[in-house]
Amino acid sequence: MHGEAMSGWLLVALCAATGAYCLLRMNSGAGEHRTGAGSEALMGFGMAVMALPAAALAPPVWGWALYAAVFGAAALRALGQSRESAHHLHHVIGSAAMVYMALVMAPGAGSSAHAGHPTGYGAGGIPLLTGALLLYYAGYVLRSGVRLMPVSVVAAGPASGAAVAWGARPELALACRLSMGIGMIAMLVTL
Repeated sequence: MHGEAMSGWLLVALCAATGAYCLLRMNSGAGEHRTGAGSEALMGFGMAVMALPAAALAPPVWGWALYAAVFGAAALRALGQSRESAHHLHHVIGSAAMVYMALVMAPGAGSSAHAGHPTGYGAGGIPLLTGALLLYYAGYVLRSGVRLMPVSVVAAGPASGAAVAWGARPELALACRLSMGIGMIAMLVTL
């Protein structure tokens, strides 16, 4: 594994691990927390599948339409939930970006390569839209990174003295969102 194939596999591993952690978060919460974690798990696993190097597994021709349909439905669902929480607007943008990438990477869409896919799996997309998504995700990654920086050190643990469950750790959830943002930049840059 060299070059693009190695980076493709690293992106697959990062996104799959993020999706798995989001599933763990789903089990540790309820309501809005559970819904958000489910959307992020779908995004993580979807990004992992989309980033698979074509040398390992070339998706079928209809696979790109399936990706577009799944993430189109996810975008519509998140749009409906955006009235409850502004964070769902991020899910709308992420799902719409996945639809956009699926359409751009579909066979016959053009001639450039993406994440190790051979020629014929991408057209480069619409430069202005790709650029806008890159700017959005760059800002999102920077904002998430700043939010991960410690403000102060807390001397005592949780009030009850019990350990916090892995799925209920807000800093890990933010780190997962940061990882998916970086992964999205990596995928968009290759368009």
